[in-house]
Amino acid sequence: MSVHESEPIRRSVEVEYWVVDEAGRLVEPGALVDATPGAEREFVEPLLEVKTTPCETATELHEELLDRLGDVLRRADDLGKRLVPLSTPVNADEISELPSDRTRIQNRVVGDDFEYVRHCAGTHIHVEQQPGRAIDQLNALIAVDPALALVSSSPYFRGRRLADSARSKLYRWMAYNSVPHQGWLWSYLEDAEEWDRRLERRYDDFVTAAIDAGIDRRTVAANFDPESAIWTPVQLRDEFGTVEWRSPDAALPSRVLRLADDVASLMDHLRGTKVRIGGATGGVTDEEIVLPEFDAVLDYANDAIRDGVSADVAAYLDRMGFDVDAYDPVSPTFDRAEPVTEGEAREIRLEHADRLQDDVRQAAPVALD
Repeated sequence: MSVHESEPIRRSVEVEYWVVDEAGRLVEPGALVDATPGAEREFVEPLLEVKTTPCETATELHEELLDRLGDVLRRADDLGKRLVPLSTPVNADEISELPSDRTRIQNRVVGDDFEYVRHCAGTHIHVEQQPGRAIDQLNALIAVDPALALVSSSPYFRGRRLADSARSKLYRWMAYNSVPHQGWLWSYLEDAEEWDRRLERRYDDFVTAAIDAGIDRRTVAANFDPESAIWTPVQLRDEFGTVEWRSPDAALPSRVLRLADDVASLMDHLRGTKVRIGGATGGVTDEEIVLPEFDAVLDYANDAIRDGVSADVAAYLDRMGFDVDAYDPVSPTFDRAEPVTEGEAREIRLEHADRLQDDVRQAAPVALD
């Protein structure tokens, strides 16, 4: 075993949560951004993002995320605010953006469909790129993209059921239809050079669309580069030296951490295991990791977005090494009559804010490594 194969793979997470007041109304984070390192504003007013640093072990990641969220929750209690771990606000009309050139450009390029993105809160999981295996890592994360269903947390958009993961449908099938390929799941890669070529093509498309929409080329270049101009769910991130998975919904911290652990375990297994692509079933064994052909992955992912952990999706994720029964996604538990009113949406937000507080309080770090 080489030195780098024996070293821990660093991982980090970014979680986004809606901020509400004690009546469940969406509000700005305000002083919550000063409650802990890693707390930041998102591009819409009522969202707060909490990031961890790169952590070498599951225990370290658990402790850091829970400590930071605990700090935020204590400050929120002082301010009469709550955090809501749902991927959409259930029912909200207009969600205001923070003014910036980036969002102004995106609104001009994407057009009216950009409103769909304003209703989305998600989770990003970063895993450190391994020397010589980054493409295998990226392809493996593309293959397990259907695992997004394990933490799906809201089926609603503006009070009506949209899909098991409303957020993924909003992103992939509604927001970026006018900018082809930007928000879709991309197919497997042969090598890093192919990734660079794809980025450049998509960036050229984006710049052209921005210029056609009346944005000066220099303004676009000052706010976007090829890496930051795409929204595909699985990405190689040169800036951070990671492979990033952006598909999961906002979810309870314990669920986010379980998912991050499972992803890191797959990446660790990959370091000493052959990876190949073939067939439609896929599977992880001690000897090899078999990724299904991309069309099969896309079918699984689309099923996961529409219907959640269906029998086929569950069987696939089990073959890929996930303990499906260990998860408890929220979306399938919603059974409200539609449309869910704004008042009912406020009640739902407060209910899930309570669940987040209980989750942080109960999820005492344990020795996982």
